[in-house]
Amino acid sequence: MKRVLAIILGGGAGTRLYPLTKLRAKPAVPIAGKYRLIDIPVSNCINSEIYKIYVLTQFNSASLNRHLSRAYNFTGFTEGFVEVLAAQQTPENPNWFQGTADAVRQYLWLLEEWDVDEYLILSGDHLYRMDYGDFVRRHRETNADITISVVPMDGRRASDFGLMKIDESGRVVNFSEKPKGDALTAMQVNTTVLGLTPEEAQQSPYIASMGIYVFKREALSKLLRQIPEQTDFGKEIIPNSAKDYNVQAYLFNDYWEDIGTIEAFYEANLALTQQPRPPFSFYDEKAPIYTRQRFLPPSKLLDCQIRETIISEGCILKNCSVTHSVLGVRSRVEAGCTIEDTLIMGADFYEGFTERQSGLDCHSTEVPLGIGVDTTIRRAIIDKNARIGCNVRIINKDHVEEAERENQGFYIRSGIIVVLKGSVIPDGTVI
Repeated sequence: MKRVLAIILGGGAGTRLYPLTKLRAKPAVPIAGKYRLIDIPVSNCINSEIYKIYVLTQFNSASLNRHLSRAYNFTGFTEGFVEVLAAQQTPENPNWFQGTADAVRQYLWLLEEWDVDEYLILSGDHLYRMDYGDFVRRHRETNADITISVVPMDGRRASDFGLMKIDESGRVVNFSEKPKGDALTAMQVNTTVLGLTPEEAQQSPYIASMGIYVFKREALSKLLRQIPEQTDFGKEIIPNSAKDYNVQAYLFNDYWEDIGTIEAFYEANLALTQQPRPPFSFYDEKAPIYTRQRFLPPSKLLDCQIRETIISEGCILKNCSVTHSVLGVRSRVEAGCTIEDTLIMGADFYEGFTERQSGLDCHSTEVPLGIGVDTTIRRAIIDKNARIGCNVRIINKDHVEEAERENQGFYIRSGIIVVLKGSVIPDGTVI
């Protein structure tokens, strides 16, 4: 895999994940209490022995830069690196990135300086574990110009994705973006060609693009330079290249989730608490997910009831009830609290008197970091450094599906309350 260069696309403004992307790039959004989305593709690369990794981004990239520089520092005995390439204006191109392909095109001069055979194009907002070595080997075995990683799909969900049709050799011959009705039926394929059993093929007669690709070096350079007005890989470059290039499909038959929306992000996080086996596990010793080391103290739980919950390091919980939730690093939950079906992202720092007596700060002029005494939170995302007062009820009492209350410190997306990073919710508030 030394001949492979990975390029992780950081995405655009992350409007579907807003307000989590208000102050950070989409790949920097925290997940599973202690990780960030960018850790998933970077860890997959490291576990696949691909050590040359660029991350392309143009929105709110400061926290992403900071995280990558602290988490991934290869020794001086290897060419390995994880480096952010932010959008920049040049005399040749005064524009920001116009799409996924345009982002790569603007840095093609830098990518071509590396003596590699393939470029691995990845997305920064997916949750999955893949050995990219198998992906690249399939690409080489079929002598493909482009190989697309695909997931098998049943008829119920297929119309939400970009679908592909393949011939008996696995070569892609047709594309269709979110087809319906007869157009959907026409996209059925025999997925046994890609390795499924006849029974599995019957249940999943469609293949959907994961939005990750392997390009031959020459093919990527030629396609990006040939048609400069095409700015997106999935919608323009790849569908238009199927006629003249050998475009192959590689089947990935395992857990994969596109967590580009608030609802998908919320569900993917809480699914990690499932027993006995969650759909995705961070407990795989053979293919670990890496992140930055924080050197935090162990978590402290004092007379608490905890069910189906992930608790990260450095947390302090006192006499509270927490059910089916994920608590991020340095989370603090005071006495009498009830937390259900909630993702609490934690905090970036401790305040003074961290181990203070519970309830001491109620009714004071300043709301301390964390969740205050006798507060109830259900079906919510509490972003980092939030200050929730005493006797607060975050329960969506009016069953609102969508709302924007930025001046009050929260949004509601798909019925999920999202408390903004650094927000202050005063004592006695009911949402």
